[in-house]
Amino acid sequence: MDSLFMQNACDESEDIPQTNEPVWILGRKYNAITELEEIRKDITSKLWFTYRRGFVPIGGYSSTFTSDKGWGCMLRCGQMVLGQALIFLHLGRDWRWTPETNNTTYLKILKRFEDKRAAAFSIHQIALMGASEGKEVGQWFGPNTIAQVLKKLVVYDEWSSITIHVALDNTLIVNDILRQCRVEGATTVEVDDEEPLKAQSQWKPLLLLIPLRLGLNEINPVYINGLKTSLKLPQSLGVIGGKPNLALYFIGCIGDEVIYLDPHTTQRSASIDEDKEIDLTYHCKFASRIPITGIDPSVALCFFCATEKDFTSMCKMMQEELLEPEKQPLFELCAERLANWSPAEDVASEAIGATNFVDFEHIERQYDTSDEDFELLG
Repeated sequence: MDSLFMQNACDESEDIPQTNEPVWILGRKYNAITELEEIRKDITSKLWFTYRRGFVPIGGYSSTFTSDKGWGCMLRCGQMVLGQALIFLHLGRDWRWTPETNNTTYLKILKRFEDKRAAAFSIHQIALMGASEGKEVGQWFGPNTIAQVLKKLVVYDEWSSITIHVALDNTLIVNDILRQCRVEGATTVEVDDEEPLKAQSQWKPLLLLIPLRLGLNEINPVYINGLKTSLKLPQSLGVIGGKPNLALYFIGCIGDEVIYLDPHTTQRSASIDEDKEIDLTYHCKFASRIPITGIDPSVALCFFCATEKDFTSMCKMMQEELLEPEKQPLFELCAERLANWSPAEDVASEAIGATNFVDFEHIERQYDTSDEDFELLG
């Protein structure tokens, strides 16, 4: 299944073409001719999570899963989306990685994704939490499965205090998100790398995932412009998708092609504390691209809103640029005002108009098959 992807996923021949078409990388516009190096720096700064081999067995020492090659590509794409959200939150959109990077905040983020049981967002935690979505270790995830799993895992990362909202049924309900993100007496992200600040009321940074089915066996052409537009919004965190049973993380677009990071490269597993050189393996020097018509119709749009102002602005742009211009919009945006949530009414109208790490083996898990319609087609 992975033979097509086992060559170097960062081949410069698949890099950015010399064209007058604007290049978009997670909502930022570039000129391919005059800003090529800036584009590459932006791409290289993205966390690139791939297959790994030689890690501690997932599920205990009786397990044979010491590598996720062949089944972990969607799990790795989920890591990339979440990792990028944490980079934006703690380091900012303009932060750039270099091989000499020794930023303590960056390293703290990276360690959360290392291939070991104790790391909050490791392949181990994601695979084991997948049982709550009816997926055994070694089974392939679809876009909504990874969305639901990450939603459960982020609850335990108090350092970031991030929250994930998964919008289902092709509908984004503003008031649901406002209720989820407005938290009385919650903690804000730390400013001194030590203690989180307390606030009377605050906005929990939002990672928004919108799983969609945009066709049967291939993307319906009516959705292509909307899909490209979603990658141009300032709050864009890309798109989780791929080819049938081959997950890819789409981070931008150029003309009628999408730019992606490919997890289908198997690398050795090691801790950054034990091997500083391993940091190089988490960054892809050159991205790849394919025609947008070639991706599977099962996708999940990803957005990040660090503040309530970001969310309000995103909703306005979605309505004006992503939904209203399209004959067949990707999804619906609704206020759904609730009688017992009057404080959200004005903001909803404006938006549309203008614990620490814990042992997951002791968490109650519920089986939910609501995502089955969103799995990639085999």
